[in-house]
Amino acid sequence: MRDHWSSRIGFILSSAGAAIGLGAIWKFPYMTGMNGGGAFFLLFIAFTLIIGLPLLITEFVIGRGAQKEAVSAFKKLAPGSGWSIIGYWGVAGSFILLSFYSVVGGWVLIYSMMSLFGSIISDNTNYEQLFGTITGNPLIAISGHALFLILAVIIVSFGIKEGIEKASKVMMPLLFIFFIILVARSVTFEGAAEGLKFFLQPDFSKMTAEGILYALGQSFFALAVGFSVMVTYSSYLKKDVSLPFSAASVSIMNIFVSLLAGLAIFPVVFSFGLEPTEGPGLLFMVLPAAFAQMPLGEVFLSLFLLLFLFAIFTSAFSMLEIMTSAVTARKNYSRTKVAWVSGLIVFIAGIPAALSSSTLANFKIFGKTVFDASDFLVSNIMLPGGCLLMALFVGIRMDRTLMKQEFSYGNNLSSGAYQLWFQIMRWLVPLTIVIVFLNSLGII
Repeated sequence: MRDHWSSRIGFILSSAGAAIGLGAIWKFPYMTGMNGGGAFFLLFIAFTLIIGLPLLITEFVIGRGAQKEAVSAFKKLAPGSGWSIIGYWGVAGSFILLSFYSVVGGWVLIYSMMSLFGSIISDNTNYEQLFGTITGNPLIAISGHALFLILAVIIVSFGIKEGIEKASKVMMPLLFIFFIILVARSVTFEGAAEGLKFFLQPDFSKMTAEGILYALGQSFFALAVGFSVMVTYSSYLKKDVSLPFSAASVSIMNIFVSLLAGLAIFPVVFSFGLEPTEGPGLLFMVLPAAFAQMPLGEVFLSLFLLLFLFAIFTSAFSMLEIMTSAVTARKNYSRTKVAWVSGLIVFIAGIPAALSSSTLANFKIFGKTVFDASDFLVSNIMLPGGCLLMALFVGIRMDRTLMKQEFSYGNNLSSGAYQLWFQIMRWLVPLTIVIVFLNSLGII
C-alpha cells in the first residue's frame, strides 16, 4: 500500500520545510542587504504571491492528480510522450543540488556542534579565519558533508508518515519558536531601529533593475518549485485537502520565515555597526561577531544555528525523497536500501564541492569552483528550466478536466479562481521565467 500523509497539517509543515531552507535563512538576508532592504522585501512578497504561488499549486495539482512520484506522474498524465523528461529533470536537479547543499549543511552542523560546546565565541576568535578553517580543511568539510547526509538518510528511510512528517512536525514548530526568541532579543538592542527601518521601510531609490530581477528570482526559487519535489510530496496527499489553500499556507509561511530572518538579523547588524551588504559571509562571519558582543551571545548563536540546521534538513529530506521514490516506484527495492544507496552516491558526487575551498580550490569549470559551478547550474539553468517545462505542460498537455477537479477538491473556490490560476500559468509565468532565465545568463 502506498504511503500517505497522516494529516493536512503534516503535509503543509513538510512542504513548508522543503521550501524553507538556505534560500529563506541564508540567501534572503544577504540578498536583501545587497539590494536596498525594504524595497527588495516588498517585491519579494509580491513575486512570491504572483509567480511562486501559482507554480506551487501547479506541482500540487500534477502530483495528486497522478498519485505518482515525479517521473511516473508525467508518464501517467502524458503517456507515450516526452513530457516525462520533466520528472527526470527534477531528479537530476535534486541530485546535483543536494550534492553541494549537503556541504553547506555540513558547515552548519559543525558550527552548531561547536556553538553548543561554547567553542565559537571568544575574545580571540577570528571569525573569518574560523570559517576558512572549516571550509578549507578537507577532513572537516568531508566529515560534515557525510554526517549531514547520514542524518538525512535515516529520516527518509522511515518513509513519509513515520520519517519526514514526524521530523517536520518537530523541526518546523521549533524553527518558528527559536526565530521568535531571536527576534524578541534582536529588536531590543540600542540602534535596532535603524536595522528595522532598513528592512521594513521601502526605499525604491535604492532598487536597481538587477535588484528587481534578483527579487523575482529569489521568490521564484523560495518555494522549492521546478524540480518536481512538490509533485512527489503531493502525490501522497488525500483528495479532501484543498491544494490552493495548502499552497497559500506554504507560501505565507515562507514569507513569514523570511520576515523573521530579516527581523532577527538586520537589527543586530546595525546595532553593532556591521555592514548589511556583507554578502554570503553574513551568516558565518558577521553574525557570530555580532552575537559575541551581546550577553548570552553563545546561547543565541546556538539557537540561530539550530534553526538554520532544521531548515536545511527539512529541505534535504525532500531532495532525497524524490530520488528514493523514483527508484522504489519502478523496482521492488526496500526504501531503506534505496535511501542509503542514494545518500552514498550523493556523498561521493559532493566530495568535489566539499573540496572546493581546499584541495580543488584551483580547479575551475568556466572560471568557477566545482561548488560555485554546481550552484550556478542549478540556480540559473536547471530550476528556471524546470519551472518553464512545468508551465508549458499545464498550458499545452495536461487534461483540463483533471486540473479543474484537483484544483477544486476540498474547497468552495469559484471557477473564476481556477481560470485566474490557469491563465497566470499559461501566459504570465512562462513569460516571467524566460525573462529571469535570459537575465541569469547575462543575455538581457
